[in-house]
Amino acid sequence: MKVSELIDKAKKTAFSIELLPPLKGNSIQQIFRTIDRLKEFDPKFINITTHHSENIYKEDVQGVYRKMNVRRRPGSVAIAAAIQNRYGIRAIPHIISRGFTREETEYALIDLSFLGVTDLLLLRGDIKKLDAEQRAMDSHPYATGLQEQVNNFNKGIGFDGSSFTPPEEPFSYGMACYPEKHEESPNMESEIFYTKMKVDNGADYLVTQMFFDNRKYFEFVDRCRAAGITVPIIPGIKPIHLRNQLTVLPKIFGSDIPEELAEALRECTSDEDAKEVGVEWCIQQCKELVQSGVPSIHFYTLMATESVHRVAREIY
Repeated sequence: MKVSELIDKAKKTAFSIELLPPLKGNSIQQIFRTIDRLKEFDPKFINITTHHSENIYKEDVQGVYRKMNVRRRPGSVAIAAAIQNRYGIRAIPHIISRGFTREETEYALIDLSFLGVTDLLLLRGDIKKLDAEQRAMDSHPYATGLQEQVNNFNKGIGFDGSSFTPPEEPFSYGMACYPEKHEESPNMESEIFYTKMKVDNGADYLVTQMFFDNRKYFEFVDRCRAAGITVPIIPGIKPIHLRNQLTVLPKIFGSDIPEELAEALRECTSDEDAKEVGVEWCIQQCKELVQSGVPSIHFYTLMATESVHRVAREIY
């Protein structure tokens, strides 16, 4: 059952979460602990982020710096399969276009198909840590190219134009959208144009970048609907839990912090104070979203599992 169908079937605003794979060498048990903590809220799906490798320079015993390719976190394929097998919850790995070759992407799709993981979230991925060599890889520069590759895979067409038997269950997928405009979009009109392109080419639903001002989300949805975009637009929400996120989140994600929230965070004298402010703001934000009839709320849980639990306890 597709994510959009799972959401549509839910009798109330659905609950879902995004998880970060553990650092290399750490146990998957920390993933399971997070799910165990939040499964009481009946998550309809669980997203797992994907991270490309990075080229770094490390000094050897002779004092010579040598380039090494390092991947700090495992991929999402095995984790998605483990979650789906253990919990029976729809697991959705992120598939990113930059930092992976088209061939690597195809093999990931083959593995996922064999494992019965047929829902994806297609993203361009973070390109800020890619060096010139990685940027020149045979990868898709934008998520729409990755989308085309998945569409072709569903038809039995390989990345190199070869033919194969199409998968018995084709992949369905969601894609990202940006209520406050992607940092590279020249204006909001352009943002809506490319968002519609994603949907017209097969995106089953959209998940927003995190935001803290519901008006930005409501205005974005209105503009999407006016442009003929009819798929579910799922708000992505994260409770603030550290004081420095007042400046870090706008810098990394381009998310505006409403002045009322910013003022409350400036008055905090500890991270624990900021956590309380973040939870209360998030509760009120989610209550308004639920009252407006949003199809689902997607929670970004990184370092904030307990905050998400407190918010969900008030909402679900």
